[in-house]
Amino acid sequence: MSGTFQLPFTVNDTILKRAAAIKLVLFDVDGVLTDGSLFLGDDGQEYKAFHSLDGHGIKMLIRNGVDAGIITGRTSRVVEYRVANLGIKHVYQGCADKLPVYEELIQKLGITHEQTAFVGDDVVDLPIMTRTGLGIAVNNAHALVKENAHWTTPSSGGHGAAREICEMILFSQGRYQKEMQRYFE
Repeated sequence: MSGTFQLPFTVNDTILKRAAAIKLVLFDVDGVLTDGSLFLGDDGQEYKAFHSLDGHGIKMLIRNGVDAGIITGRTSRVVEYRVANLGIKHVYQGCADKLPVYEELIQKLGITHEQTAFVGDDVVDLPIMTRTGLGIAVNNAHALVKENAHWTTPSSGGHGAAREICEMILFSQGRYQKEMQRYFE
């Protein structure tokens, strides 16, 4: 199959313009890469469910030169395993205050707020979201997060929202067509 591939959802030109400048996408974990549910075993071991579409989207993003990272308030071994599997290099867990970690990271990478996107679902994510060039709320986010985001995903966290974000950014940067075509060769 060849031809033109379109996003399966609509995004306005203002958001696409912001997305075209993105060099780094940072994700919260619980409620963004998962649906927010926490499963605990009798031994206290924590389990989380991640969506495979999200994982492949992040791999596509990284393959196309857009960096990815996580900044999360919780600490979990399963998150360490998942991000290693996806090739995510910037991993910050146990961050009660996420903003200093964000500021240090963009300074270290030599990028600007405008070149950064942050994806969140709860009010603790607002300090970063409101500074980035593209603040994104997942569909199941708290009302204040949606209200202050530049864009809200059609899907909820843990149900394909990260994939939508990755595809939208690739589309805005002119890389989506080539990325989709590779699956038909």
